[in-house]
Amino acid sequence: MVVSALSFLAGLLSVQQLPVLPDIQWLIVGGVAACIIAWLRYWRWLFFLVGVLWAIAFAMCRLSDRLPESVEGVDVQVSGVIADLPERDEKRVRFDFIIEDAGTGAGAATVIDPVQQLPGKLRLSWYYPDQPVKAGQHWTFTVKLKRVHGTMNPGGFDYERWLFTEGIGATGYVRPSPKPVLLGSDSSWSNIAVFRQLITDRLSNTLSNSPSLALIKALTIGDGNSITQQQWEVFRKTGTTHLVVISGSHIGLIAGLVYFLVLKLWSWTGWLSQSPQKVAAISAVLVAVFYSGLAGFSVPTQRSVVMLAVAMTAIILQRNSRPLNTLSIALFAVLIFDPLAVLAAGFWLSFLAVSLIVYAVSGRLGRIKHVWTAIKLHWVTSVGLSPLLLLFFQQVSLIAPLANLIAVPVISLLAVPLSLLAAVVMFVWPMLAGKLFYFVDTVLQSLWWLLVHLAEIPVASINHAPPSYWALLFAVPGVLLLLAPAGMPARWLSVVMFLPLAFTDAEQPETGEINMTLLDVGQGLSVVVQTTHHLLVFDTGAKFSEQSDMGQSVLLPYLRSQGVAKIDSLIISHGDNDHIGGAASLMRGMPAEKVLTSVPQQLSGYAPIECAAGQSWSWDEVEFTVLGPKQAFVSENDNSCVLQIRSKHSKVLLTGDIEAAAESWLVDTYGEGLKSDVLVAPHHGSKTSSTAGFLQAVNPGYILIPAGYKNQFGHPHKDILARYRQVDAKWLNSADNGAITVSVQDNALVVQGIRQTESKYWNVK
Repeated sequence: MVVSALSFLAGLLSVQQLPVLPDIQWLIVGGVAACIIAWLRYWRWLFFLVGVLWAIAFAMCRLSDRLPESVEGVDVQVSGVIADLPERDEKRVRFDFIIEDAGTGAGAATVIDPVQQLPGKLRLSWYYPDQPVKAGQHWTFTVKLKRVHGTMNPGGFDYERWLFTEGIGATGYVRPSPKPVLLGSDSSWSNIAVFRQLITDRLSNTLSNSPSLALIKALTIGDGNSITQQQWEVFRKTGTTHLVVISGSHIGLIAGLVYFLVLKLWSWTGWLSQSPQKVAAISAVLVAVFYSGLAGFSVPTQRSVVMLAVAMTAIILQRNSRPLNTLSIALFAVLIFDPLAVLAAGFWLSFLAVSLIVYAVSGRLGRIKHVWTAIKLHWVTSVGLSPLLLLFFQQVSLIAPLANLIAVPVISLLAVPLSLLAAVVMFVWPMLAGKLFYFVDTVLQSLWWLLVHLAEIPVASINHAPPSYWALLFAVPGVLLLLAPAGMPARWLSVVMFLPLAFTDAEQPETGEINMTLLDVGQGLSVVVQTTHHLLVFDTGAKFSEQSDMGQSVLLPYLRSQGVAKIDSLIISHGDNDHIGGAASLMRGMPAEKVLTSVPQQLSGYAPIECAAGQSWSWDEVEFTVLGPKQAFVSENDNSCVLQIRSKHSKVLLTGDIEAAAESWLVDTYGEGLKSDVLVAPHHGSKTSSTAGFLQAVNPGYILIPAGYKNQFGHPHKDILARYRQVDAKWLNSADNGAITVSVQDNALVVQGIRQTESKYWNVK
């Protein structure tokens, strides 16, 4: 069973490495091959091939449900239902919308042709809504849609992959006119999402002034939307993130509690026509399914429910079941239901955590000491999952064993059971629920105080470049050897096998050369320049809300993936949000030794230096020179910092948002000194910049355009692209290419986009 499950998993996983899916005829060939292998009884290869075929077929079906390009950017009228709990910030509400009808209502902006069907599920944003938006509501909206597209950067979150795994075929926003129409709402008994919405509304009313409201919502219904970035950072540093959402351990805890209570109560009543064990097992499974539904049936809860169902079935049928067989059945069930689960980090962390626990406690001799076993399990999961945590998040908490030793009992034995009890009681006895929630709030505040102080310890966590696959090949057997029974010889070798994880620093340029990356931050700018021993960041992208900005979501993950511990120089070209918005998050997450900016008043508290023409420095035989601003222009864009970088084999010009006036001044002041091999397009390729005289003076071989996909400004302007062609420059747009890297290989300049080198079949090419 175990080998078959792993073979099936390997088949699914191999498909996820493909840049393009094979043609449909290969499914037929594979089906014939599967029949032959089954006839020959090569079962391991059969499960592998079935995994491949199932993954391809599922992916083809999912990709077919995407927005046609001809409908992109067109106003269409759609009717449907809000599928889950909406996410809110100060500007908008965002939600998943399942389409029931499209383009057929009166006043529809576009009637959808039957051949061009819209996808079944959309991800919509409604800016400044004038009506409450809740799960289960049926609406008619006029929306503007675009194909699945997200920023794509090394080390960053693959938004397109997430949309693909969630079955979302397009994103868009609600148009204010025609006015959205609320058609009705499902009942809480017919839709689990509505029931979750009802609970979150009651919690908001009951705990309106509670500092722990967001945590209580996360523990009761798996709604982590209200948890702030600062709170998530504390949980990551202390290794307690798994405790603030409904995880497999929570499901097991509640199911075990129900099993114990029902077993005792049923035995006490004397109604023994059905055995107490059977009734308790059925009750535990029903409660586990219900609690998993409150969490939206996430992968960890799916795994826990399936494993619990298998274990309870064994009790009902009075059969013994091996833990690894139970885990294998759960693996089969999850992957058959959703083969794309292998693309989620939670899938790997969930199953491997349980596997490590089974490995660490099974087949051991001696009496079970519950307290010592609990301590051991925290240590086992913390150490055993560390290679994967480095791979997925470039961060490992060193304080996690201690933090979990305190937090797990508090959350599992107090906060979760009492929160669930209060959530049920508040519908019939609000006063008692309020008292229970007050106690839970006090407990969580005390725990939060402790976690904050633990997170502030300098060595609480470490950030490191993700390990290579060969390092993981050493680390995995190293984990097994380290967690082996005490009598295992040569356990000390496990430490040696862990060492490759520590020596996986990203490759640095040679002396006198640079590696430059124009990050894909949508409609904004952020450039990272690395020399042999130094690093410079030029602009930080935009800030969208208090919970979301490009510094947090793009820059920090990229820098950590490169093994960077500090920023030597941060330059903020000017004060527009799409250039300065991510600065606060970036500087909070990683120290910067020097900050240069043309708007020091907007970076108060950071002791910035005002950038001005004539400033220069040298790093590792690479020259950095600030060319502007020299004088105060009327336009804030023209006051952008302009930086030229000279290495042995290339010159790069970073221009911020300068427009015609500043460009003219630069040409008059520097003339041929502006000549550069690579130009980052001024002002995102707008028609007010990239003047003919400026382009002739720079004479670039490559022009990199930092622009958002289908942005509202129409950048880059078609006339500007024509000018780029006139100077015989090759241009790359971050919207089409993702992050763009500039490096030197064999004394030649190499410029390439990540979408061309690392994209998978679900990414937009």
